[in-house]
Amino acid sequence: MEGWSKLQSSIGSINFAQAGNKLSKGFNSSVQATKERLGQVAADEITELPQEYKDLEARVDALRAAHISLLKITKVYESETYDYPTQIQESISELSSSIGYNLTSFAATNLKGTNLPAPAAPSAPPPSTHKTLPHALVRSALSASNTLQGTATAGDDRLGKALALYASGWEKIALARLEQDSGIQENFLFPWQTTLNSSVSIAMKARQAVRVSRLELDAAKQSLKNASPQRQEHARLEVENAEDDLVQKTEVAITLMKTVLENPEPIKNLNELAKAQLMFFSIAAEALSTIQGEIEELSLTAEGEYSPATTEVPLN
Repeated sequence: MEGWSKLQSSIGSINFAQAGNKLSKGFNSSVQATKERLGQVAADEITELPQEYKDLEARVDALRAAHISLLKITKVYESETYDYPTQIQESISELSSSIGYNLTSFAATNLKGTNLPAPAAPSAPPPSTHKTLPHALVRSALSASNTLQGTATAGDDRLGKALALYASGWEKIALARLEQDSGIQENFLFPWQTTLNSSVSIAMKARQAVRVSRLELDAAKQSLKNASPQRQEHARLEVENAEDDLVQKTEVAITLMKTVLENPEPIKNLNELAKAQLMFFSIAAEALSTIQGEIEELSLTAEGEYSPATTEVPLN
């Protein structure tokens, strides 16, 4: 037991010493960083990192910026309503209808079997609809077509037919729009964000480790420069250890940055984005081309049969 107690005591002393040493290094590197930021350190007293490392840093920064820039725009594909601003009013209206339905249903259920008058059975709330511009065009065109054809006395309302054709084309586009967004979310947004959060983030952390190590080395050099004769040897060993640490961390960071830059995944993801968009616009172009030809025929027929009444105004 006595031996075990001594061992525990020794381990405790070592851990405490390591913690103290780490705290001291952290303080010294913070002081060094502050002095550099305030311009209190000469340029030749700042350890120069390899040119290869600095070049890789610049390229990784550019890669990270490219990911963030494109992600900021393409994240709209996560929201179905990105091309249909008026959905806010529709959503409020649907919410009001849903709340009214739930309250009426609750009252009808809970007042059953009492002497209090129960409200009439509520009608079902309107089904939720897709809040996209293509879907809105379909709904609007169909509604207008039904109204026109329902009131046509001759039963041959060409505008009503044209609106029905227009709605049929946009129905295909609306479906393609949902498929495009789903494909972009799965094959571009998710992996693109993953690259940013994983390999790029790891490389950035490795670079931060290099920065801290470099500050610790320069702080150790300053300590050696100002060390008393009794502490010269200890300070010199601290510099040597800091140099070894910086070399090791720089090599690790270079390897990680090269791995990030050589990764083909971002190009593959970008291809998936373009492919999903191409598919959508191809379907949209084909659908509109088909209905436009038919609508044009109705337009030419109506124009040929159009003969506006003219009224002669007698001259005094």
